Amino acid sequence: MTISSSLAAGVAGLFANATRLATISDNIANSGTFGYKRATADFNSFVINSSRGAGTYSAGGVRAGTARLIDEHGALVSTSNATDIAVSGRGMLPVTPSVSLGASTGDQPMMMTTTGSFRTDDNGVLRTDSGLVLLGWPANADGTIPTYPRDTMVGLEPVVINANQTAGDPTTRMNMGVNLPATATEAGAAGDPLNLQIEYFGNLGTSETLGVSFTPTVPASGSSNTWTMVVTDSAQGNAVIGEYTLTFDDTRGDGGTLASVSVVSGGTYNAADGTLDLTVAGGPMTVTIGKLGDPNGLTQLSDSFAPTAITKDGSPVGNLTAVEVDENGYVTATYDTGFTRRIYQVPLVDVPNMNGLTALSNQVYQVSPDSGSFFLWDAGDGPTGAVVGYAREGSTTDVAAELTQLIQTQRAYSSNAKVIQTVDEMLQETTNIKR
Repeated sequence: MTISSSLAAGVAGLFANATRLATISDNIANSGTFGYKRATADFNSFVINSSRGAGTYSAGGVRAGTARLIDEHGALVSTSNATDIAVSGRGMLPVTPSVSLGASTGDQPMMMTTTGSFRTDDNGVLRTDSGLVLLGWPANADGTIPTYPRDTMVGLEPVVINANQTAGDPTTRMNMGVNLPATATEAGAAGDPLNLQIEYFGNLGTSETLGVSFTPTVPASGSSNTWTMVVTDSAQGNAVIGEYTLTFDDTRGDGGTLASVSVVSGGTYNAADGTLDLTVAGGPMTVTIGKLGDPNGLTQLSDSFAPTAITKDGSPVGNLTAVEVDENGYVTATYDTGFTRRIYQVPLVDVPNMNGLTALSNQVYQVSPDSGSFFLWDAGDGPTGAVVGYAREGSTTDVAAELTQLIQTQRAYSSNAKVIQTVDEMLQETTNIKR
């Protein structure tokens, strides 16, 4: 009966507007929640087909559908905590519940979120107050990230920061800029060796010494411009690890620069970049003495022996002082010796349909059949954005827009209630006909 369908349509309208009211109230309640993605309610008409020209019409009513707009991005809010992390652009941070870390059976479930305030717990694990643990790929000792599969969780581990962590950085490269006195290779010179001690750091953070002696070749007449350089390593009991014959140019154009380097023993000399390949106790070390004709390496000028520019990498053992996350998702530890080391990489998770993810409490999402399979990207690669430290993502709720919709929903709800009241009065009139 047409009048009965009007009653059903009015009831459907009440239910639909009640659903919209629920989404509005949820959005307003979470207007200050970091990382909250607003919910929407969309109405769709429900049509009951009638015979064309029959002169009657049956109201089908309305059906409400809800969705969460996960692909919307809130404004970034700066903070003072280095491990407050947000994503600027597409992609999400991989997380897992802290309760699953001690599980003896099954894999850890992977969830994702767009932002989080991560701090270390008593075990050094980076987690939020709501129990979400940040996941990342651990770096090798040299700071490189191994190759891991991108479509599974294999390799992802909880990011652990130990406050009492110490680390050393062994010396692997050294630049040796030394001036040798030209007068020492002239006839009648004393011919005494000139010694130089250079500190370097071993694999265990110990301080070692590279001993370098320069012995001039004194001719019977004139000037030889030739030296014998011997390199020793204190970590090997001052054993000789390299001996070289250095000849310097005495022409007007390149006077004082290296003319040739001959290897007597030890590592080779690479004329292309001016380096010696030495092997100290801890492993290989590249020592730059300068290319042939280069005034920035070893030189022979005037009558003074002086180190002009000696630099090296590496550092002694230091204590952890700070941890930061850069835009590429690399977690870098800084030590009080000035040494920095990459310890983790946090990838970004992406799915084909962000709005198809299953929404859970605490602004966390999981993959669903509607979202498609996930893929792990390096931040900034593919469709993903950048990782931002010292920041949180704000709620996507626009309170002004929600209040406007609240007024519209209230009016629509009242109108549907009026329809039901009118149908009730009409049915009362129909009942009165029998009287």
